[in-house]
Amino acid sequence: MEELEAVKSKIKTFVEDCNDEKSLELLEKLATGKMLRSKLILKIAGESIESIKLCAVVEMIHAASLLHDDVIDEADTRRGKPSVNALYDNKTSIMFGDILYSKAFTQLTLMDKKIAYTVSNAVTLLSIGEMLDVDLTNSFNTSYEKYNDMIYKKTASLIEAAAKAAAILAGLDEEKYALYGRNLGLAFQMIDDILDITQDSATLGKPAMLDFVEGKVTIPYLLLHERLEDKSKLEKLYKKDLSQEESSWIKEQMSETKALEDSIKMAKDIGNEAIQAVKDEENSQTLIFIMKAMIEREF
Repeated sequence: MEELEAVKSKIKTFVEDCNDEKSLELLEKLATGKMLRSKLILKIAGESIESIKLCAVVEMIHAASLLHDDVIDEADTRRGKPSVNALYDNKTSIMFGDILYSKAFTQLTLMDKKIAYTVSNAVTLLSIGEMLDVDLTNSFNTSYEKYNDMIYKKTASLIEAAAKAAAILAGLDEEKYALYGRNLGLAFQMIDDILDITQDSATLGKPAMLDFVEGKVTIPYLLLHERLEDKSKLEKLYKKDLSQEESSWIKEQMSETKALEDSIKMAKDIGNEAIQAVKDEENSQTLIFIMKAMIEREF
């Protein structure tokens, strides 16, 4: 998409404004993903100078959060490429994240006040979500509310803000688009958590069932824990390098208790609620397509 190239070019211009060669060098090392947030903004607001700037700001914020996330998770790859903390060190990754955050905020001060508030407020939620994510790995979380609150803040809040800000820019019903963005983010994270169990390591590009080993009790594990009569076996496997037999046992139990099936249904229900929110809007077909492409995946 040409628009996405325009977004990448705008990010580069913003970083060039910082007048720092190291920052430009680090920018080249960032692995660009699907740019979901930019696609969403452009679908809602269309392509203009202002919407490209908004995309660039949101992508810089997202990239900054991932730079910090990789340090927190001690990850050495990001989207199949070596992460900045692996190529350089943790300090560089954190400071470059700070440069991207602060530059994005500088650009936000030049934008519509309501858009600036919407996006910057999401960054606060995103950061709180990161902290909650870390805290929830300390012990076996059995609360669906805590999981939901964490994925809303960590993942959905910025997608919600992107959709809402784009609607404000285009003069559309911001609440409808905020709901769509929020649910897109929630479904996106839930499905990501489900795929960690259903797909093999080669497809995922990381070990399968890694979430549970790392202490993340995601939606399928929450439902499984709730439904098991003897919960102690599952609790004992928490944060443990799983043997083939133990992985198979978890998968069998997920199937028997319908924990996996119902997790997929919950994600789809959230996605369908988003579809309902925008079904009467002019650009509804594209937004419905984005959501369906995500929730109607092969599990």
